[in-house]
Order: sequence, then structure tokens, then C-alpha cells
Amino acid sequence: MARNPKKKNRSKAAKNRQNGSSSEATLAPAATRVWQPGVDGIEDGEELQFDPSAYDCLHAFQLGWPCLSFDIVRDALGGLRSSFPHTMLCVAGTQADVAANNAVVVVRLSNITGMKRKQPLGGNDESESDSDSSDEDEDITTEVGAIQPASKNPVLQVWDVGVHIRSLSSGSAETSTGLSSIVRQAPLQIFTGHKEEGFALDWSPLVPGRLVTGDCKSFIYLWEPSEGGRWNVENTPFSGHKSSVEDLQWSPTEASVFASCSIDGTIAIWDVRSRTQAAISVKAHDADVNVISWNRLASCMIASGSDDGIFRIWDLRSFKDDSFIAHFKYHNAPITSIEWSPHEASTVAATSADNQLTIWDLSLERDAEEEAAYQAQLEQKQAEAPEDLPPQLLFVHQGQKNLKELHWHPQIHGLMVATSGDGFNVFRPSNLDNLAAS
Repeated sequence: MARNPKKKNRSKAAKNRQNGSSSEATLAPAATRVWQPGVDGIEDGEELQFDPSAYDCLHAFQLGWPCLSFDIVRDALGGLRSSFPHTMLCVAGTQADVAANNAVVVVRLSNITGMKRKQPLGGNDESESDSDSSDEDEDITTEVGAIQPASKNPVLQVWDVGVHIRSLSSGSAETSTGLSSIVRQAPLQIFTGHKEEGFALDWSPLVPGRLVTGDCKSFIYLWEPSEGGRWNVENTPFSGHKSSVEDLQWSPTEASVFASCSIDGTIAIWDVRSRTQAAISVKAHDADVNVISWNRLASCMIASGSDDGIFRIWDLRSFKDDSFIAHFKYHNAPITSIEWSPHEASTVAATSADNQLTIWDLSLERDAEEEAAYQAQLEQKQAEAPEDLPPQLLFVHQGQKNLKELHWHPQIHGLMVATSGDGFNVFRPSNLDNLAAS
């Protein structure tokens, strides 16, 4: 973001110039520079301005109440697509003022438009970069179906939202843009085995219907699908952590293996055939480990984020205490979400309580000669990045308060969705064009 004086101050300066009370030196524009959140302050009379060209698209929407967790639903619109406008489906859970107002929300977003771009250097000047884009982002269309939970007790419930997804996809249902039309629907199954609330859950990418759930009592339960749309849940949980289980991730290549992280500072690797002890458990952080992500393109890699703002990269081929292969201390508040790109093995994104979403490319290294050559080709010189800024930092997204969770769209290259206390953002950074889609 560039720092610029507010309009009222510029107007005053212009008036002084007309009166002859201001010199050319006083009116000379300040050099544009990179503003670093948590490092640089904002002086009186200054405001932050974001550069729209940093995004291929940027949209916002709300669902009445904050949704602190959500997931993107795969669709039948194409395996990997990039041309605007886009359509997508997601499911979210609300955080209402009282439990009785909560709902499981199924959302269909359409008309996700992009912005026209000038061709990059060396491109064809006679054509636009995306013929389906508009000069400015238009409002997206939000269609909503919502289910009211049948129970207000702290239990785990599994829902079938298939009928809502099919109705939204076909356009046959009466939909709204808010939560006014909430239906009551019985869950497929209710599990009361967790004795305390929990925040960890993951569906297996290899065995349809299999999932693991974790709670604040340090226990993990395995759900095995059975006939009739039900699950068998063993009474004996996986035990080994000394405190709350914060996140769970299935292996992308081994159907019986999953990972967990905990407030006790450890990451554990489990085999479903052994419940009493983890196959591997390592001391990963000096603070609570809030989130983990298992790389689906490079299955030996796991990313973890902790309460002290640090996130680390681990190679499971040499997995032991403090054996991380990369360590980043950029954020100054807890990491609240982390996820590898589904399209590029070296790219990972994280959200933090410092209200920043950052994207990192671990394959990047600083090359001063290449940077100088690129600046020389530009019509307008860009602000130089601070020397202490990590060269792997690819993008910083701001503007949302109390960021909680992010997801990459698995079928739309580079498209991201982030949820926060003040709603959702759907966006695609413009500098992801050079990332190869696997």
C-alpha cells in the first residue's frame, strides 16, 4: 500500500500555491514507498490507499453474522479454470449473538468478475488481458440456503447439504441474499462422545466419508462411514496430546495416516491402527500450535502456525524436534489459518490476528540484478521493497478485521476466500500469474 496525504490536505496546499504562499519544493510529491503493517505508523493527515492493479479481482460479501469457519465445495464446472466471471459454492457456520440464531449456510456466488489489465511488458497491445473482465469489479451475486441446527447442546453434528447445493446450482430453489429463509433439517448423525467443545476436524481425501475430530480435552475420534449414511465412531479416542487438539490434517497419500497439532506445542503423526500413541510426536513451537496444513502436491511437507505469529515448514523425511526447514517471523499476532496452494507446491498462505493475509513462495530468492532490470523496463518506477522484507513474501492482503480462515479454490487457479469478523473477501492477486498450475 502506498502512503499519501489525505485529499483535504492536498486541497489546502493547492490553495496556498494559488496565493503564492507555497514553493515548488514544498509541493513536490513524496516518493512512493512500501508501508509495512506493524512496523510503520500512520501520521496525522495520512491514509492508506491500496493499488487496485494488485488484484485480478476483489469482492466482499456478508451473511448476516460472522462466519469464523467455512469450506469450499467442489463443483462440476471444470477441473481447473481461470477465465472470468467465476461461480463457486461454499458452506459456512455462523457465529451469532446467541446459539439459537446460528445456522449452517450454503452459499452460491456467481458473477465473480475480474478487472481488465494492460498487457504485460512484451505483450500484444491491441488486446486486453481478459476479454471477460470489466474495468472495475462488479457486485457478485450471493444466493443462500441455510439450515438451523436441531440441537443447542455442545455436540458434533453431521449434515447432508446436497439438496441445497443441487437447488442452488440449478436455480430451482427460492434463494435469498441473507439468512431470512432458514429451514429445519435433522442431522444425519449426532455424536456426544466429545466431553468438551472442539475446533479440529478434517475429511479424508482418500477414503470418502472418513473423518477425524478433535476436542479441547486433547482427544481425537475417528469416524468410519457405514451403510445408510451413518458413521461408526470408536469409543476409545486417540490420546497422546497433553492439551487441546487445535487442528487435524489427513495425509494426501496414505489413507491410514493423519497429523494433529496442539496447545502443548507439538505436532503428532498418527496411524489409525494405533490409538494409544502417536507414531511420531515432535516439539514444533514454543507457543500453542494453532494450525497445520499438509502439502498435497509435495506430500513430505507440512506447514504449521503458532500463537506467537511464527509459521514453520517441516520435511517429514527428517521430522524431529525443532527440525524445521523454514521459519518465518513476519506476523506480530497469532497465526489463525494456514494452507498450501492446491496448484503450486512451493506456495503457502497464512492469516493472522494482525489482520493480514500473506502469500509466500518458498522457491523465491532475492536477485538484485533481476530486480534492477525489471524496474528499468517499467514506465513508472515501483517502490523498492525494504531490505529486511523476506524475498519469499509474495503478497499481503489487508482490509479485513479479525481474520480467521482462508481457503484456496481447488478448481479456480489463484482464487482465494478469507473470512473474518466483518465478512468474506473473494480475491485473486495479480502476481500469481507466473505460478504454474500443476
